[in-house]
Amino acid sequence: MDLHYSSCMKKTTFVALLLLCMSCRAETLVGPMAHTINAIEQSWAEIYYNTAKPKQSAAYAKLLASVTTLSEQHPGQPALIYWQAVTLATQAEHLGPLSALDAIQDARDLLEKAIAIDPNVLNGSALVTLGTLYYKTPKWPIAFGDNSKAEALLENALKINPNGIDSNYFYGDFLLSNDRPKEAEKYFTRALTAAPSSAMTYTDSRLQEEARAALKKAREEAG
Repeated sequence: MDLHYSSCMKKTTFVALLLLCMSCRAETLVGPMAHTINAIEQSWAEIYYNTAKPKQSAAYAKLLASVTTLSEQHPGQPALIYWQAVTLATQAEHLGPLSALDAIQDARDLLEKAIAIDPNVLNGSALVTLGTLYYKTPKWPIAFGDNSKAEALLENALKINPNGIDSNYFYGDFLLSNDRPKEAEKYFTRALTAAPSSAMTYTDSRLQEEARAALKKAREEAG
């Protein structure tokens, strides 16, 4: 059973790529909350990029506690709920298989809560993240993976942010993962031609590198 769960958890290690590339768009917020979200994003990036792997789990746990406290102090703030989900999902990579699945499910619930409050939060990033969770996570009875829900969420994200690097890349990746390479080409191409966010230049550039490789693969598979 442990080996079975460990194999399934390989599907959730995509979290690192997803969150590395996720363009969280704090600049879409205004006022004090924008500074708060930016500080959380910077703390997350510091852990991801600059903290030694053995110390990352404890660092994410500390950040999660901080974000959770802020969310309790500002109930109904979807950007804070979104970052709870992001931090929890990233921490899952450092947990055992069963604990990681629980963390991913909790992250899903938080994302759904944020979207229920404001589907446009952070320019559709919550929709992209949740949609990607749905198609990358193992299906029932292991977890909650669901391609139909994934596609609907990713299509909604594209309606909100049709020219986004992340919204186009992850929809293209969904299509490619579901043997629809010809359709995927269109979205990888859009991701490559999209202008990087001034606040997320590095992560957007990394995502465009992934889009370039994915476009090549899609063209090869499409023949």
